[in-house]
Amino acid sequence: MKITEIITALDLKVISGQTGLSKDIAGGYVSDLLSDVIGNAKEGQVWITLQTHQNVIAVASLKDLSAVIIVRGNKPEADTIVKSNLENIPVLSTEMDTFNIVGRLFELLKKE
Repeated sequence: MKITEIITALDLKVISGQTGLSKDIAGGYVSDLLSDVIGNAKEGQVWITLQTHQNVIAVASLKDLSAVIIVRGNKPEADTIVKSNLENIPVLSTEMDTFNIVGRLFELLKKE
């Protein structure tokens, strides 16, 4: 499944990193601890978090993640947006809480 497909299906807002929207998604990872994501996330996954600082993009780049979804309507910091655009890692936003977006993403990816 492509990132563009989950954007439509889950009504996500694209904040930055538009050049990376054609990437494939290999699953998802949920955590707000950067060290946990570094230790456990897998290449191609979408990372769901409430974190908004630029280190999110550094970790996403390190792990070669497909995109980051920021929950509860939180807005990424300006330097996060700049880094996202430089690294071609889409930052997406949702008003949903973590529980609901993860459940919906899981159901969507399960159909694949």
